[in-house]
Amino acid sequence: MTTTTYDVVIIGAGPVGENVADRLVQGGLTAAIVERELVGGECSYWACMPTKALLRSAAALRAARQVPGAREAVTGDLDVAAVLGRRDSFASNWEDDGQASWLESVGVPLFRGHGRISSDRVVEVTAGDGTTTTLTARHAVVVTTGSGALVPDIDGLRAAAPWTSRETVAAKEVPGRLAIIGGGVVATEMATAFSDLGSSVTMLARDGVLHLAEPFVGERVAESLRDKGVSVRIGAEAGSVKRNDDGTVSITLVDGEQIDADELLVAIGRTPNTQDLGLETVGLTPGAWLTVDDTMRVVGPDAAPLGDGWLYAAGDVNRRVLLTHQGKYQARAVGDVIVARVKGEPVEDDRWGRHAATADERAVPQVVFTDPEVASVGLTAAAAEAAGLRIRVVDYDLAATAGSSLHAEGYQGHARMVVDEDRKVIVGFTLVGPDVAEMVHAATIAIVGEVPLDRLWHAVPAFPTVSEVWLRLLEAYGR
Repeated sequence: MTTTTYDVVIIGAGPVGENVADRLVQGGLTAAIVERELVGGECSYWACMPTKALLRSAAALRAARQVPGAREAVTGDLDVAAVLGRRDSFASNWEDDGQASWLESVGVPLFRGHGRISSDRVVEVTAGDGTTTTLTARHAVVVTTGSGALVPDIDGLRAAAPWTSRETVAAKEVPGRLAIIGGGVVATEMATAFSDLGSSVTMLARDGVLHLAEPFVGERVAESLRDKGVSVRIGAEAGSVKRNDDGTVSITLVDGEQIDADELLVAIGRTPNTQDLGLETVGLTPGAWLTVDDTMRVVGPDAAPLGDGWLYAAGDVNRRVLLTHQGKYQARAVGDVIVARVKGEPVEDDRWGRHAATADERAVPQVVFTDPEVASVGLTAAAAEAAGLRIRVVDYDLAATAGSSLHAEGYQGHARMVVDEDRKVIVGFTLVGPDVAEMVHAATIAIVGEVPLDRLWHAVPAFPTVSEVWLRLLEAYGR
């Protein structure tokens, strides 16, 4: 056993952990990082990058076929092998040499193995060969272990070895029939991707399609999936699952109907990767989400920081927002606040302060790369009302903008602006339509900056672009 001391020890070398480490060393502290799998984490190998690579080729082909002139130049179908090959390249063929080298280049030592908190500020790392290294932190330990796919207690499901998001994204072959339990982001994106790749897809969406978004979002995405041939079964619930001798899967619904498929994807949510992290040594429950304050310091049941506040958690593991970009946002705040506390500098943890992750509650942007795309930021109308805001909802047909008719024939889309009537600022914005992903950041800036509607009249959208919807929404609102 060897023992080494650093200013900060980070457990988890995904994008969140990497960003924490980067901010710490930029601030003059030393940091070590622990990783039991691949450096770069879920996003790099099984989520953000490879999933979008699976989706992009078909999206580009659809876009070409929606524009006369380009449509006539498209003479073939999607090359599935090329799509999977491009996916592999974006996943770095599931090798992490590049990201491990980056850690070395910024002066952050990597300890490969399973990290476990053994006492205050002490992390024991067990390598694959059984050797143990003890890392002691002078100031803080940061947990950035992320989340894993949740597999529910459905009779026979675990024994049937279903796909989770990992197996689906890394699939070497496209199944002839794919069943999906779930109707959220992973479910709808993978239904889009695999139907484009040639699978016959059945989606069992017990709670609806993208049911946490504005209602029109799920309606449009479900309609599009059905147009692709996907069987979207809203309200359908799996009662039991069986893996058959021939390798196929049979799903029996609670109403007795049976659905057969070659593979089954379970995409109903996430669970924290805290099962064997040593949380019991600090009075917390193994396998539980970690509750944090706005500076990502872990707090106990009394909402007070544990001990003298040496334990932090950023990213999925704290359940604030399970999105990579928000986890990296939290990571920047964590790294900077630890540096400030170590150096005795002021901590800016008030609303929109440098060390507070205010956007987690007020301005979370998200894109769902379905067909059509969904881009949103801030609160839905229902969430704004539930928060006690006096709101006005303004809707506009994206197809009515001049830019949409140039963008694609038969363009269909919708925009919604949610306005806080007392402050006259936007608190929520949702777009659904072809290629709307790149439009969401303007709304993010408007919400974070709390730009008054009167000032937004002076943000003139370029003509002819789909962004002209901003002017049309303001006109619909009335000056």
